[in-house]
Amino acid sequence: MRLLSAITALLIALAAGAAVTPDYIIIGGETSNSAASRIDDIREVFRRAEQRGYNTVLIPVSWELIEPREGQYNFSSLDNILSTAQRSDINVGLLWFGAWKNSMSCYAPAWVKTDTRRFPRARVEGGKPLEIVSPFSAELLKADSAAFAALVGKIASHPARQKVALIQIENEIGMLESARDHSELANAIYAKGVPGELTSWLASHAETLHPTLIARWKANGSKAFGSWEEVFGKGAESDEIFMAYNYARYVESLARIGRERLPDMPFYLNAALNSRGRRPGQYPSAGPLAHLKDIYHCGAPTIDFLAPDIYDPGFSAWAGQYALPDNPLFIPEIKASADNPVQTLYALGAHDALGVCQFAFDRQPESSDSAAYDANTIMQTLEPLLLRSRGKGLSNGIYLESDTARAIILRDSLCITARHALSLPWAPKTPKGVTPASGGGLLLRVGPDEYILAGRGVVLTFEPLSALMSSAANVSAQLGEDGFAAQGSPAAAGGAGAAQWRGQRIGLASVDVVDIRPNGDIQSLRTLNGDETHQGRHVRIDADDFNIIRFKLYRYE
Repeated sequence: MRLLSAITALLIALAAGAAVTPDYIIIGGETSNSAASRIDDIREVFRRAEQRGYNTVLIPVSWELIEPREGQYNFSSLDNILSTAQRSDINVGLLWFGAWKNSMSCYAPAWVKTDTRRFPRARVEGGKPLEIVSPFSAELLKADSAAFAALVGKIASHPARQKVALIQIENEIGMLESARDHSELANAIYAKGVPGELTSWLASHAETLHPTLIARWKANGSKAFGSWEEVFGKGAESDEIFMAYNYARYVESLARIGRERLPDMPFYLNAALNSRGRRPGQYPSAGPLAHLKDIYHCGAPTIDFLAPDIYDPGFSAWAGQYALPDNPLFIPEIKASADNPVQTLYALGAHDALGVCQFAFDRQPESSDSAAYDANTIMQTLEPLLLRSRGKGLSNGIYLESDTARAIILRDSLCITARHALSLPWAPKTPKGVTPASGGGLLLRVGPDEYILAGRGVVLTFEPLSALMSSAANVSAQLGEDGFAAQGSPAAAGGAGAAQWRGQRIGLASVDVVDIRPNGDIQSLRTLNGDETHQGRHVRIDADDFNIIRFKLYRYE
């Protein structure tokens, strides 16, 4: 059934010009960089993945291993990956470490790296060569394309072909030390000016262009032709656009080879982010960054989505930059932490994410596997509900990075307030200098006034949007240590400070810990009430818990 639904989804997507995406939700991890170099390491990776409850492992396939001598291919590393996957319940995402990995050409074969005449290096403006083979080298594109064609051809004919869920082309491409390549090859292309293909594409997509790109183009007259400086202005930002377009054209050549041999395969690019106030060249300039997404959509239309590797603070903001109508969100790398399950649920709830993968999970302490397994298997049970509701606006994400954080959700004529479970008066106090684990998760509407809450460390309270209540009548800020209204307050005593109530209130009809069956049926495991709901005042999942709760609301006056 899954294969049939995937084929149907593919035909619909291709007809509509939409991205090809996996037909399930990826709850997985990415291995450390060189985990595929020997069979024992590959087996260990899958053992750890099973212990952590993953359904997908992202693992590199490097050019230096499959083509150690030009034209002589060795696919033993790929065979080991796929045969190991075939004996497990885990799918794989293959990462092509070809011409570039983290900007550098470190995974290219020695015969490429050492022949700088045939494969010239990118250079900074002063002429210094870099450990980056220039993307303007026709010989590099020819050699990289041949190796990639051999790789995808091998995958297409492999007995474990169906275990491959998606393929990443290159890894965190971009220029370092300089916003653009200043080699002779690059300068010759730069001197030709902006291709008409790019300005025509910008003009036809003006309504959906990234704000910084449209602003820069308009500020320079929205020109249809001219030099890169004439069309996009002077400075590193213009150099970055030039490089992004040419990186995009390069990876498009590989993506077309992949699509021809694997028509139902999602192909994506991952990005090292432009974080911490750095300038182009200080971060990997011209990679598949959010502000350059239109350049990549123009230059590499066969790429299905651009994906952020998130290691910096501000998770929700970074995710939001990539969750766009023309770019589904997938997070192939996220910094390993106890917050990952809540971050994953946030991405699924807020953005209908395709999935999230923790980086270098195989380097994490094995003692962390049990907690990871519990969270990851719980998240996977949500898949039938999430796939059924995808794109319908039925879900929200909640991410509370501190124990004082609050989030407001307005939906279904409700004002839903989310707070960290550690904010409750009776919760243990966080010691000074200690950062508590994040709270939150996913809220999903499954029926009229009926919801699923999945996550950890979150408390929800409810008010109708139509309610009119004076600040004096709102006693929520006047709670005693036990969470009840403070003794003697004017509002609590019905004194002069009390206000006349008008409108509805929201109550809890039922609250249950539940399991989701593979067919999407919701099965109650335990009914909660009393202290567990603060006598009907809230729905919560404690800070030391990770669970799924179904609750039903009712309204009264």
